[in-house]
Amino acid sequence: MTSPIDIEGGGASVVVDGAPGPETKTEAVKLAGRSPGQLMWLRFKRDRTGVICAVVVIGYFVVALLAPLLVKLPGTDPYTLYGQDPTYADQPVLDEFGLPLGYLGGVSGDHWFGVEPQYGRDLYAMLLYGMRTSLYMALGITVLIMVTGVVIGLIGGYFGGRTDYWIGRGTDFFLSFPQQLFFIAFMPVVTSFFVDPRDETPTYFRALAMLIVLWLLGWMGMARLVRSTVLSLREREFVEAAKVSGASPWRIVRKEILPNVVTPILVQFTYQLPSTILSIAFLSFAGVGFVEPTPDWGRLFAAGARYAEQDPAFMFFPGVALVIFVLCFNLLGDSVRDAFDPKSGR
Repeated sequence: MTSPIDIEGGGASVVVDGAPGPETKTEAVKLAGRSPGQLMWLRFKRDRTGVICAVVVIGYFVVALLAPLLVKLPGTDPYTLYGQDPTYADQPVLDEFGLPLGYLGGVSGDHWFGVEPQYGRDLYAMLLYGMRTSLYMALGITVLIMVTGVVIGLIGGYFGGRTDYWIGRGTDFFLSFPQQLFFIAFMPVVTSFFVDPRDETPTYFRALAMLIVLWLLGWMGMARLVRSTVLSLREREFVEAAKVSGASPWRIVRKEILPNVVTPILVQFTYQLPSTILSIAFLSFAGVGFVEPTPDWGRLFAAGARYAEQDPAFMFFPGVALVIFVLCFNLLGDSVRDAFDPKSGR
């Protein structure tokens, strides 16, 4: 569709509706020559939800890292029994029934989130140290899961044939194990082999056992995702051209295929990390993960379940913190996926 012809000074001009204006052309010039990573970053910065969630997630990790310094602000720690220690007898935090004094579980200027019933441990310090334990352990497990899944998926998808067949059968074998139920049954067996029944299981041993089991039983989804992507990439023209030029399989995988699977890897990472945190919390809640006095998100929920009738406020701050973190990380994953997807309408 065209507009009416405008004749001025002997000349005629025709304006076509929908033709790119000067602003569109300027933006196209700015985008020309940018790398996929730069384009992804530009798309991500336009997504306010993604930026806000990224700030919140980074804030969680910073707070967890600085937990030893932050607990010094109110002057508390997660291990002292403020309700039983005679040193703090002049500052009672529990009544004669072992319940916190004051509102919202004993919130005060000294105990910002209240105290634990029966013992009087500071909930603010327990939550910060619990976040530190859960977040960084989940980060280590997730990195191991991603690396293992990517390597196995690349090998199976690129080489195919018998290699892919046996890797697929091995993946199916590991998928047959119910992860969390297997861990519940696995811990007592391992403990009996390496720890004297009369001794308490060391915290580092519990952490190592959780890391190994969650790692060994968690890489299969990543491996299948990478394998399916590589199967479609290895038949593409640029991979065939690299083969014809005499490039080695390692170079083809490293230079041609791996850069093209970065997007699903990053997106899967943003979904895997909160899932791992919830798995660690579940194991501690079930009594086979971290135990007292080690602060942990799951152990806080287990304690909150015991105190639910007497002190329902004890569950409030840990619950809100976990819900916000998982929600923001999932929304961040959606934003990262949309930023990598040029066809996204967001």
